[in-house]
Amino acid sequence: MISLFVIFILSYLAGSIPTSIIVSKLFYKKDIREHGSGNAGGTNVFRVLGWKPGVFVALVDVGKGVLATLIISQIKIDTIPAFFKPDVLKLCAGIFAIIGHIWTVFAGFRGGKGVGTAAGVILSLYPIAILICFAIWGTLVLTTRIVSVSSMTAAICLPITLFVMDRYFDIFVHPLLFGISIVLALLIVFTHRSNLKRLFRGEENRFKPIWQRNKK
Repeated sequence: MISLFVIFILSYLAGSIPTSIIVSKLFYKKDIREHGSGNAGGTNVFRVLGWKPGVFVALVDVGKGVLATLIISQIKIDTIPAFFKPDVLKLCAGIFAIIGHIWTVFAGFRGGKGVGTAAGVILSLYPIAILICFAIWGTLVLTTRIVSVSSMTAAICLPITLFVMDRYFDIFVHPLLFGISIVLALLIVFTHRSNLKRLFRGEENRFKPIWQRNKK
């Protein structure tokens, strides 16, 4: 049980690293949560500070999910209960990283929305599924120019993609992963509740392509 405790705590702490807040304060002397949408995530960094810090933050957030899933989950101090088979343990470590990203202990439990870190977790376990969801996300970003809609749709498509892979392409998907993918999709929609309110009011921010940012 010590191994599980260490894995889950370290995964949570890894996910809790407030990348966007560190970057905004260290290099721009701003608290990203006081600008734009007020969210401590890559999208808001992109919107407020530009594409370079935005991409950096997004990649680090994805990396936190990969770190917890592939590396921290391998820690073994004592005997791990039989239920926690390697794939289950990886998934649980990833979930704790996502929780840490959303409710970071280092910033008053005000973190991001979990999309990047969740992508890192699924990328580590089922790269094909995340590539499909990323394609859906990218297509919607380019067509709707609303990142929140793209993120929520991609999250909802994740369990559907896993189901299709398991049912029709003979790619085994652990039942626990499928169940958690549904919970994860609902969690990401929940973290976007403020975006949903703005969408219903017609006030949600639209993404401006990089090639148009310098145009007046």
